[in-house]
Amino acid sequence: MGGWRLGVNLMCGICGVIGVDRRKVEPAVRRMMRAMMHRGPDDEGYEELPLAHETFAGFGFRRLAIQDLSPAGHQPIFNSATGDCLIFNGEIYNYRQLRSRLQLEGNGFRSTGDSEVLLKALSFWGERALGELDGMHAFAFYEASSRRILLARDHLGIKPLYIAQTRDFIVFASEVRAVLSSGLVPFDLDPVGIAGFLAYGSPQDPHTIHSHIRSVPAGSLQWLDSDSLRTGLRQPTRYWSFPELTQGKLPNDVVDRMRERLERTVAEQCVADVQVGSFLSGGIDSAVLTGFAQRHCRDLRTFCVGYESKSSLDETAAAAQTAHALRVPHYRTVLDEDWMLLQWHQWLMTADRPSIDGLNTYIVSGAVKDGGATVALSGLGADELFGGYPQFWMIPRMYRWLAPFTWMPRPVRRLGAALAFAPLRKTRRERAFDMVVNCDSPVDLLLRMRRVFLNEDIAGLGLPAANLGLMENYLQPDIYATIAARSGDTFHQISHAESVLYMSNTLLRDSDANGMAHGLEIRVPFLGRRFVEETASLPGSIHAPAGMPPKHLLRAAASDLVPPDVFKRPKTGFSLPVGDWIFGKLREQCEAAIDAANACPILAPGSPRRLWNYFFENRNRLYWDRPLGLVVLGSYVDQVRRLRDRLAENRSVA
Repeated sequence: MGGWRLGVNLMCGICGVIGVDRRKVEPAVRRMMRAMMHRGPDDEGYEELPLAHETFAGFGFRRLAIQDLSPAGHQPIFNSATGDCLIFNGEIYNYRQLRSRLQLEGNGFRSTGDSEVLLKALSFWGERALGELDGMHAFAFYEASSRRILLARDHLGIKPLYIAQTRDFIVFASEVRAVLSSGLVPFDLDPVGIAGFLAYGSPQDPHTIHSHIRSVPAGSLQWLDSDSLRTGLRQPTRYWSFPELTQGKLPNDVVDRMRERLERTVAEQCVADVQVGSFLSGGIDSAVLTGFAQRHCRDLRTFCVGYESKSSLDETAAAAQTAHALRVPHYRTVLDEDWMLLQWHQWLMTADRPSIDGLNTYIVSGAVKDGGATVALSGLGADELFGGYPQFWMIPRMYRWLAPFTWMPRPVRRLGAALAFAPLRKTRRERAFDMVVNCDSPVDLLLRMRRVFLNEDIAGLGLPAANLGLMENYLQPDIYATIAARSGDTFHQISHAESVLYMSNTLLRDSDANGMAHGLEIRVPFLGRRFVEETASLPGSIHAPAGMPPKHLLRAAASDLVPPDVFKRPKTGFSLPVGDWIFGKLREQCEAAIDAANACPILAPGSPRRLWNYFFENRNRLYWDRPLGLVVLGSYVDQVRRLRDRLAENRSVA
């Protein structure tokens, strides 16, 4: 198993195979490693590990060097004292504190990075070590004494990890396409995963759109051993849950504590031996993040991307003003339509899973990478934690209006809603009817606001919720029960639901996949574990006092850090004329994707084409998210078919 190898901070792709046919293990892992070269162009490694009953595990690794660019960052790494082995994607931000504690308990270290600290912590503390980690991570840890493997993901699922089981093999990897590239896992599509995508714009964990592939849930661990091939995978064990509300009297220095914690988490995430950039828009989150980061990051650069169009919002001027006030070098990129359409095509071709929300991240990540940065700081998470979305003020108002109706029998509500909303346009009528008839809580309202396709559309595509074991909201009952638990604080409920659904399933997955498609590591300081635990536990009365603007607590904590004008700007974002494109210059390409969706055996025959025709006929009265959903799904299905055919062709040649 080799000698001691040093461990340092890095991003990468990890993968592995467990099986009894040793001849097939290494080739499968090598195929997965090749499929993830974009995640780690700097190095690769492979090791084979013995399990019981003549079962073997192969660990594979692709490295994107972030700290210590020397060969010391090679993985897999071993603990020479125990024979334990680790492959690790991510960073442990509090590794220095953990290192000191482990040293006090008699552990020696031969490197200065976080990989060895994680390895030693797992060897010494076992799975209890997961409760001590503050960072973003997905890893596989081989425990030599028991010949078992521990898989785990960080608290909010910032880093991905997928797993599949067949009769003869267990396969895991950082990407869905890597799992498929093993050649060991069937490509069968999953109606539950596709329905979740249609409902919310991305597959809902733990489902992917492949029947045999599941996502290891965020904040969970899973043990694997030789018996797992025979008995099946055990249910993952949750080691972290979204913070509950603080009980009792709050300290008087909440704002000061928030500022101190935020500066600490930003400082920890600025450490790198490569160029660090910061996404800078015209808004609050990125300005605050950049303001803290410039204190702790050598040669910080900021980046903003705009689109050359009179009809789209442009943040580049506001971002440049913020960068000038903060005195940081700023790089402004304005892209024309031809370049954007090329980016569209590449985004679809490289997608690791279908999502309607990742194009912006793909474009911005490419611009930042072209600007020389390998690490980018993102303000992702601030809206969910501090109440930046309109939902935080709209839903309490809506629920006060809706609450009297929740006590009425459903048939009465259905009749009243049908009469009251009859004059409305079809789409608005459907959404209003659905809200009054089916929403019994603030979380129900939030889920309706986040919906892409409504129940009628999804059922028309051949995927009614009742036939899939899902609730009417197209969520699994256990997941809904977790987010719908009444805490008595509407702000906390919305923050919880937004964080574990939209943020984890869509924003974080898109950031990882689209950043790594360019070899760019995206860090999210607002989502440091300790910071989340302290921030999310505060009640709505602290986050959103009556009469105060959104993100009151974040504004107060950074009031002297950024220019006052930043706090007065309306929330905008990087918008693109997607609706114009899909029915205009991209129509031919989109029609091809609809043909691919039409051929999908999971969907009712002809239903994607019928729905697309309806969208086209009503294109001036519809938002672009639903037609884009069909296009993205069809494109992904086509790309997966091509991958399957290439693997089959390679096998026949071999």
